Amino acid sequence: QVELMESGGGLVQPGGSLRLSCAALGDIFGVYTINWYRQAPGNQREVVATIGSGGITRYSDSVKERFTISRDTAKNTVYLQMNSLEPEDTAIYYCNAVLTWPRVGEYWGQGTQVTVSS
Repeated sequence: QVELMESGGGLVQPGGSLRLSCAALGDIFGVYTINWYRQAPGNQREVVATIGSGGITRYSDSVKERFTISRDTAKNTVYLQMNSLEPEDTAIYYCNAVLTWPRVGEYWGQGTQVTVSS
């Protein structure tokens, strides 16, 4: 089993920055994808960034060139650097891990609140 724990959320002014962390308890190895999702009140959950076990990253159009996903395998941690934050980025951000080989499974963290407001 794998547990994910997000941290780093908080209140920031428009144009500011935050770095979110997703720490994994339990080994993640083989072929996998780590995703950052977000969900604002009344909205559907949407994926904003992904990183694969091969290091390939992808971003939603709304955060491209502002957010950066990265990993530190030694710390079993994935990060989401968020720059030039906008009020529309306000949401609960969730870490999600999808394992495909040799383990198969999907895991979610509990979320961390990001609020962008002046």
